[in-house]
Amino acid sequence: MARPGLRPKAISHWFFPDREMFVRRIWFNKTFSSVYSALLLIREADEEGDYRLICTSTNPHAPVFLVADEHAVEPAGLKGEAYLDWCLEFCRHQDIHIFVPGKEASLVSAAADRFAAQGTRVLMAASQEVLHLLHDKAAFYEAVADDAVPPAAFRRFTNLDEFDAAWAALKPDHRKLCVKPSTSVYGLGFSVVDEKRSSAQLLLEGVEYHIGLTDLRRGLGELGSVRSMLLMEYLDGHEYSVDCVADQGRLVCAIQRKKPLLAGRGQIIDDLPVIHGASLRLVERFGLNGFINVQFREGQNGLRLLEINPRMSGGIAMACLAGPNLPWLAIRGFDLGFDGLRVPPIRAGLRVGEMPRALEWA
Repeated sequence: MARPGLRPKAISHWFFPDREMFVRRIWFNKTFSSVYSALLLIREADEEGDYRLICTSTNPHAPVFLVADEHAVEPAGLKGEAYLDWCLEFCRHQDIHIFVPGKEASLVSAAADRFAAQGTRVLMAASQEVLHLLHDKAAFYEAVADDAVPPAAFRRFTNLDEFDAAWAALKPDHRKLCVKPSTSVYGLGFSVVDEKRSSAQLLLEGVEYHIGLTDLRRGLGELGSVRSMLLMEYLDGHEYSVDCVADQGRLVCAIQRKKPLLAGRGQIIDDLPVIHGASLRLVERFGLNGFINVQFREGQNGLRLLEINPRMSGGIAMACLAGPNLPWLAIRGFDLGFDGLRVPPIRAGLRVGEMPRALEWA
């Protein structure tokens, strides 16, 4: 395989000619947009220039390339074992010391020994088995139903008859119900079920993320069977996003962000013991590691667990305004060990937010 073309960028604090032989090369492959903020935060904390940050994406104009020390364009269309082989080859050719996988993280996690054999350590959030569980919300909810902060009440369905049975079981105890796929990201496929209005009315009234009950039932009947879906109690209270750094089942740091019910008011750095305790138990229970995001939301019966994302969240930069630099802690701790690594106190009560910024790049 031809050596991928990387374009290095100079780092001003490398004063010694042989400095680069001590620098660890960290690779972030194609992943979510939060990697842009993560690289900026790592660079901010890396005063000694111990790390060289490398990014790849199938998008030749990926914004993260602006903040990486080196970057390359990934071959389009690769997936599964073919992509895994490409990752192994990339690590060999580019002398990667630490690999933080995004795309195909589950496959990479299962192949961690193969990467280690050629000198690359994989910073993985969990084992392949646990990653599969976390991505299947129905199976995950069943696994954590006994926790002190349980998930929302739910039923699984794949056709109209199962949906009707789930509706009959849940509706007597809950004001509103919602649907979402068992496997999804970014909340894709989520809708609140509206019993009074049709989907056309909801569209014309500009009501987002809602679907008419009659239309939903008619669609299920026409389709016959669908992928695994969940009918759930709708949680309409405050949402909490908890950005965590973990070390093989030990919670190193967790920063809670409370999202106000009205948009445009920022988010509040909170410190609720019940949320901290639930996050700690989940990290221990599933042996989580590295970057983790846990989400909770309040409903009519109190706080409920929404999901565990085995990756950094899109709001990680906001969380880091509270004090701890989470990307730095995760990388530094994974590289040299967490013993002696100082975790700054969290400034609870802080109101944080993000504003769009215009950029220009080639």
